[in-house]
Amino acid sequence: MSKSFVQITTDVSKALASLRKETPETMQGFNAMAKGALQDGALTELHKELVALAIAVTQRCDACVGFHVKALLRLGASREQMMETLAVCTYMGGGPALMYAAEAVRAWEEMSPKAAAA
Repeated sequence: MSKSFVQITTDVSKALASLRKETPETMQGFNAMAKGALQDGALTELHKELVALAIAVTQRCDACVGFHVKALLRLGASREQMMETLAVCTYMGGGPALMYAAEAVRAWEEMSPKAAAA
């Protein structure tokens, strides 16, 4: 059975809740860093999420791929924007990045509202 990015992000979210409860200072610091890094500036939040997805793909992090695809869908990213980002990942990261680019496509297809309606 193939992995489910919905299940991965759900499971990791539960574990993160435990970390927030048991290490609040660390998690507050991480959340503040994320908020500061992703806010609109010279780059929009959407563009920053595309960068984050690229890093998630090249670092081969399933949960990161899931969370950043979810954010891209929330922000209204187009499939074309994601695909161009994944093309750059493949160019820079070679075969391993290509395999995780394919995983990002699976996450998009699983998490897309169109997939949920089908």
